[in-house]
Amino acid sequence: MDHAARLAALKNVATQLRIDSIRSTTAAASGHPTSCCSAAEIVSTLFFSELRFDPKNPQNRDNDRFVLSKGHAAPILYSAWARAGAFDPAELLKLRQIGSDLEGHTTPRLPFVDVATGPLGQDICAAVGMALHARLIESDYRTYVLLG
Repeated sequence: MDHAARLAALKNVATQLRIDSIRSTTAAASGHPTSCCSAAEIVSTLFFSELRFDPKNPQNRDNDRFVLSKGHAAPILYSAWARAGAFDPAELLKLRQIGSDLEGHTTPRLPFVDVATGPLGQDICAAVGMALHARLIESDYRTYVLLG
C-alpha cells in the first residue's frame, strides 16, 4: 500500500474511533467525547500502523505497551481494541453500564490494559517503568504513553 493510501486508511480509522467514542459516551450519558476525539489520529496511527500486538492474546509478553494517561479518554482506547479485533465493537455501547468491563477510566481488569489511569500526567512514570522492565528482561517490546 502506498503512502497516500495508508494515510487515507488511517484517517478513516480515526473517524471510526471518533464515531465509536461519541456513540458510546452518548449511550452512557457520561464521558468525555472531546478528549477521545482529540486523540483519534494518534491512537489510529499507533494501533493500526506502529504498535506490535496480538489482539487475541493481549497478555503476550512481546506485545508493545500503550498507556493512555488521560484515562478519561478510555472510550477511544476501547474502540481501538475493538476495531483491532480484541472484542466485538457492539460491546462499546455498554460503556459504564453495570456488569460491563468498560469503565469510564481505563482499568487493568481488562486484559489489554496494563495500568489504571486517571490523574493527568502521572502515568508517564508507569510507562517508564514498563520500558525499563523491557530492558531488564531483554525484551524488544516498545512502550508508548499518551499524555493529556
